[in-house]
Amino acid sequence: MDRWKRARLRRVLGLRRSTVLLGCFVLGYIVYLVAGGVVFATLEGPVEFQIRSELDLSISKFKLRYPKVSDDDLESLIEEVVRASNRGVSAARNVSSEPNWSFGQSLFFSSTVVTTIGYGHVTPLSKAGKMFCMLYAMLGIPLTLVLLTALVERLMIPTTLFLQFLNSRLGHLYQPFNIRVLHLFIIATCHIGLMVLIPAAVFASLEPGWDYLDSLYYCFISLTTVGLGDYIPGDSPNQPYRPLYKVATTGYLLIGLTFTMLTLTIFYDIPQLNFGVLFLRRSDEATTDPEKVRLQAPGNLGPKYTQQHDQHIPVKMDTPSPEETTPVHARP
Repeated sequence: MDRWKRARLRRVLGLRRSTVLLGCFVLGYIVYLVAGGVVFATLEGPVEFQIRSELDLSISKFKLRYPKVSDDDLESLIEEVVRASNRGVSAARNVSSEPNWSFGQSLFFSSTVVTTIGYGHVTPLSKAGKMFCMLYAMLGIPLTLVLLTALVERLMIPTTLFLQFLNSRLGHLYQPFNIRVLHLFIIATCHIGLMVLIPAAVFASLEPGWDYLDSLYYCFISLTTVGLGDYIPGDSPNQPYRPLYKVATTGYLLIGLTFTMLTLTIFYDIPQLNFGVLFLRRSDEATTDPEKVRLQAPGNLGPKYTQQHDQHIPVKMDTPSPEETTPVHARP
């Protein structure tokens, strides 16, 4: 009876502890959102006010130059231009005459839909197009997730071999956790260099009006699937080889998302860095049932397009972990 009471007490205390931690995390998350709102309002408010002042000045000059145009007619024209621009149709004459729904543009739009990037600069105009877009996304998003997960599983084979190589060379000097962190750092550095820094330099050289910071911002926003849509490659006036450029950008996004998933998977495979386990209720009963353990795997709490923790590839099951390959005298 005493043993049962102690086990029950441990379960109750574990539930309370995880609940308190989750409550603190939710409170901290709300504070984080509020802080972000304050910072963005402070940084972007003056810039918006300046742009609005310049726009009001331009409208005033236009009215002085053409006094016969009434305020209502001018306002109606501006509303029509803004409405068309919000739907991806530009009224400027210096924009390339190529339509938004050419094959290259449409392929690029399809990739942004199924990868949930969703820039929003071009949207379906017809009711049939909107209906097809919903059906296309319902099927395409799961297919994209399966594809990216399968690619990550293949890429985990060489990364696991690289982890074993690091462990065989450094296992007698460092703890397994330190080797895993070093492995994550190397993979993340390669990912940032190959998928963010170098492509940003390419976009900065190809896109007129983009400096390196703008290109870096675009790569980060795209590969994190935020997709704000304020910077879109290939939409500058008279862009040469626009369809080919759009297709190449589509390939870049798919490859970049794959390596982003790979980096996140390696991160979540390090138990000490997976803080989601702190918010789970741990009990003796939960940990003795393999099915419950699988369902409670912390990898299921990852961000969008992060591989689930229970989807380990066979090579990881057949090959020893760093703890197993670490020499006995070097183990903690």
